[in-house]
Amino acid sequence: MTIAFDYTRSLGPVLGRFMAGLRDGRVLGGRTSDGRVHVPPLEFDPITHEPVTELVEVAPTGTVVSWTWNARPLEGQPLDRPFAWALIRLDGADTTLLHAVDAAAPSTIKTGARVRVRWAPVRAGHITDIACFEPGEAERQETPEPGPPVEIMTTPIRLHYRHTTSDEEDAYLRALAEGRLIGQRCPACRKVYVPPRVCPADGVAPGEVVAVADRGTVTTFCVVNVPFAGQRLPPPYVVAQVLLDGADIPIPHLILGLDAASVRMGMRVVAVWRDRSAWTFTPENIAHFEPADEPDAPYESYAEHQ
Repeated sequence: MTIAFDYTRSLGPVLGRFMAGLRDGRVLGGRTSDGRVHVPPLEFDPITHEPVTELVEVAPTGTVVSWTWNARPLEGQPLDRPFAWALIRLDGADTTLLHAVDAAAPSTIKTGARVRVRWAPVRAGHITDIACFEPGEAERQETPEPGPPVEIMTTPIRLHYRHTTSDEEDAYLRALAEGRLIGQRCPACRKVYVPPRVCPADGVAPGEVVAVADRGTVTTFCVVNVPFAGQRLPPPYVVAQVLLDGADIPIPHLILGLDAASVRMGMRVVAVWRDRSAWTFTPENIAHFEPADEPDAPYESYAEHQ
């Protein structure tokens, strides 16, 4: 499974200047009221709690204070080969910066080693403008005049993980691959959970397998009006909680096939399945729900799910 989104944030006056410095090939630190220079700079003084306003340039060289070897780099890390993570105190700074050091082997790096910045070939005002550090001293270079601060920074977030299904989940997903929906009944409170799970009220494992319908009632819903990166549908559209017939717990899903303003609580909806050739072991076999040609459900039938 993959969770992915682009994290976008405004940087403010301090980090905006810090990122602009990286873009321009210089490293800036922030001086606090005790005279210490922090790299990266702090936005607020930890002693006075006032905004940090004085930024000073430090050297692109420094000393390894501590390190650990990374033998198996992961996706998104600075290097695609084994390297060292290190705390580096740049010359002119009083604090350390965590970054990668491109060392050939653990034997080629040690505490006290001298390292220098390796700049990315293309810089855009991001922490990745420092591609990594490498052993050695930096050569003197001319740096351009400071450019305007960076206002916005976007960082892609990607999390890949493997989920091991329980026996109950396995049965639920296999049923979906056959175009069926099933739940399981709690032996204590007798509620039917879809997908099956340990009952949160009684803390017992589910028991009896129960077939549920692929139609149900909208209990609550949200109209999505704000666009965001990676959005699959143009807004506005509706995400709703749907109480399937035969279930006691609603599931979240899309409601399409009508104007978003027409969706309402109590509306009866039916699942729209994807083409059978596209079915796998996933809830995405149901593309969305759409209105059913049925009267709205009475309020009492879904009141406890609001």
